[in-house]
Amino acid sequence: MFVPVWALVLAAFLAVVFVMWALAVARGRNPLPFPDGGSRIFAAASPEGKDTVVALLDRHGKTARFVMDGGGVSRTILWDGTIINHTVPEVHEKLGFAAASIGLVAGRPVKAANEAADFLRSRGFEAEVVQDVEVGLPITFVRTNAMVGTVINFRKSILHMPKPQKA
Repeated sequence: MFVPVWALVLAAFLAVVFVMWALAVARGRNPLPFPDGGSRIFAAASPEGKDTVVALLDRHGKTARFVMDGGGVSRTILWDGTIINHTVPEVHEKLGFAAASIGLVAGRPVKAANEAADFLRSRGFEAEVVQDVEVGLPITFVRTNAMVGTVINFRKSILHMPKPQKA
């Protein structure tokens, strides 16, 4: 059976690309924007504190992927979806001074946040939907007394978020 050289070269190239991608995924560095598993967000006390925590995490193998600043929030997004941020006092106050957030991906963030708030209320907890924390970003938050110092946020997939800066 005759196999053209170009087909062999193409197959070898695709095999190398697949192996490189598989290794990146295995190391927690998926270069693709999907699957988007959401995020876990932690607030630093100051911009210097954020930079120091990011440097400490880097020393332990949790490296930065993007830096995304704006709307009163300075954030560093790590390869595993963890976000270390620092917010201006006005943004921090809007979120009830929460120090952490669980970020979930939703096609319709406002609808998902309202459904989550209804669910929490049906279980006897207080829940409030907070929008426009960061103007221009499709992120909607739920403040609830079901968690201490933590909010839940719903956002669109990373494919539909503003383009971040490289870390």
